Amino acid sequence: MTFAEIRERAVAEWEVMERSGKPRILVGAATCGRSAGALDVLQTINAELAKRNLDATVIQVGCIGLCYIEPIVEIAKPDRPRIFYSGVNADIAVQLIEDYLVNDNPRPDLALGALGEGSLDGVPQLFDLPMLQPQVRVTLRNCGFIDPEDTNHYVVRGGYSGLARALQMTPEQVIEEMKKSGLRGRGGAGFPTGTKWEFCHRAVGTPKYLICNADEGDPGAFMDRSVLEGDPHAVLEGMLIAAYAIGASEGYIYCRAEYPLALERLDIALRQMKELGLLGDNILGSDFSFHIKVKEGAGAFVCGEETALMASIEGKRGMPRPRPPFPAQSGLWGKPTNINNVETLANVSAILERGGDWYAGYGTEKSKGTKTFALAGKVTRTGLIEVPMGIPLRQIIYDIGGGIVGDKAFKAVQTGGPSGGCLATDLLDISVDYESLTAAGSIMGSGGMIVLDEESCVVDVARYFLDFTQKESCGKCVPCRVGTKQMLDILTRITRGQGQPGDMDLLLSLGQTVNQGSLCALGGTAPNPVLTTIRYFRHEYEAHINQKRCPALVCLDLITFYILPDKCQACMICQRSCPVDAIKGGKKLIHVIDQSKCVKCATCYEVCPERFSAIVKVSGETIEVPEEPIPLGAEE
Repeated sequence: MTFAEIRERAVAEWEVMERSGKPRILVGAATCGRSAGALDVLQTINAELAKRNLDATVIQVGCIGLCYIEPIVEIAKPDRPRIFYSGVNADIAVQLIEDYLVNDNPRPDLALGALGEGSLDGVPQLFDLPMLQPQVRVTLRNCGFIDPEDTNHYVVRGGYSGLARALQMTPEQVIEEMKKSGLRGRGGAGFPTGTKWEFCHRAVGTPKYLICNADEGDPGAFMDRSVLEGDPHAVLEGMLIAAYAIGASEGYIYCRAEYPLALERLDIALRQMKELGLLGDNILGSDFSFHIKVKEGAGAFVCGEETALMASIEGKRGMPRPRPPFPAQSGLWGKPTNINNVETLANVSAILERGGDWYAGYGTEKSKGTKTFALAGKVTRTGLIEVPMGIPLRQIIYDIGGGIVGDKAFKAVQTGGPSGGCLATDLLDISVDYESLTAAGSIMGSGGMIVLDEESCVVDVARYFLDFTQKESCGKCVPCRVGTKQMLDILTRITRGQGQPGDMDLLLSLGQTVNQGSLCALGGTAPNPVLTTIRYFRHEYEAHINQKRCPALVCLDLITFYILPDKCQACMICQRSCPVDAIKGGKKLIHVIDQSKCVKCATCYEVCPERFSAIVKVSGETIEVPEEPIPLGAEE
């Protein structure tokens, strides 16, 4: 089947659906939507439609990016704007069917936004919403808008036209188009994609392999998962284009087994591609043949590193090896291999569809295009975003993210996952691109972005992320295996009030050794959270080490809880809630915390009625309170 025939069939089937006059209900049922109850909403919608004998097309779609207000449901009625509703539960779903589908009341009071001609009073256009308005969606162009299990939806929106165009070009021309786009690897390293392809294209040896790295392991990152769940064909088309350019005949998708929905969607998409002649021998009637296998990873963070990933595919323990030789010369089973991550390949399909110049029109001189980020942490609007390279960090956090939860003060943002750096307030206006982030001591990474507020302890944050990378170290090289453990031990001591003079200098020295001496990027970047927090928050380290005080009141060993006798009302709520019976007192007796028993779980602090505010937590100071319960009023 030719591409023209595939597109003609897809358009014809789409037009049949359009002319049917049936309303369409799209439910955001990716992993984020499901965790918020989307499957219950989906079940309720189907049951209510059956109960009322209503004919409507119900479709599961991917994540639109507004994870903080999932589940999201779109209702599209003929000749009416498409209306999006957020925070939908089973009860709201029933209301929408009754009010909109039956009685034609679109319920603008429940609507999030709309798309298409016409307007609703008080309902903004979807892409005028603060979180979406500054975004430019290339990687995420289809997520939340198409059925990821229906190839026709992808093809109607331009899918596989990039592949059709590539097959009319020589491999060298395709590579030049990628160079013109300026696309750099979105997996973290930022190496120019076209140049990487050219190395593999020129390498001697057959067969050549192409690998899609979908082993997304950063805590708080979910970009690749969302793309695979919401638009798998964009990634698969990118793989086909890359394979054609480098001359590969076999490909692998290395995806962690913890992504069951992504794997399910990939399996469906691969079967559909084979049925349409988009995968296998003589693709679209050309001389180009390509086959794809899916390899499920066991969740080792180090297997995101390309040489460890290849070892895992080969059935070996996932451990990095020295380079050179680079994978382009000697990769999978010693053959020339190219590895790109999910986001890179999703961009490839869009670039070949619209052209390298179009893509290079976004971003900065050295960092072209757009970048997806998983915006998480203490920010009001969490979710998945895609913005042009070079956007100020402040715009991401405050305009797109809506600022800090509870209007608390911004403290830092960690970019680049567990191996990234923490950037302080005076860097809020930094340009988000490869060069600027590197100069500030952080990295772009795959796109994690975790926001910290005034109640976050940067020493504890550094300890947390170093604990992660230390545990995920493969142990092959001494600098990473031993150095990260030594750094973690020092940080743990500091957070426990056992810090010593010289600890910061020792951390800096060890960090430099680990950075320069490690075999792979996991070790090379593991010290970043420590190095940047010392660089920008030295005063907080000094408070922990010299004053045995945690300014953010986070490190438990440096915190003490007290009951203020002049505010305690002997309500006994804290006493009943304490899991270790550390609170002494009774009716009409002012309570006292037995510090020898207190495990600092903060339960008493959280349950004390706000109108009393009788329990306080302090660090580095002592409050004089009675040692034993005294009668209420005796404190006067």
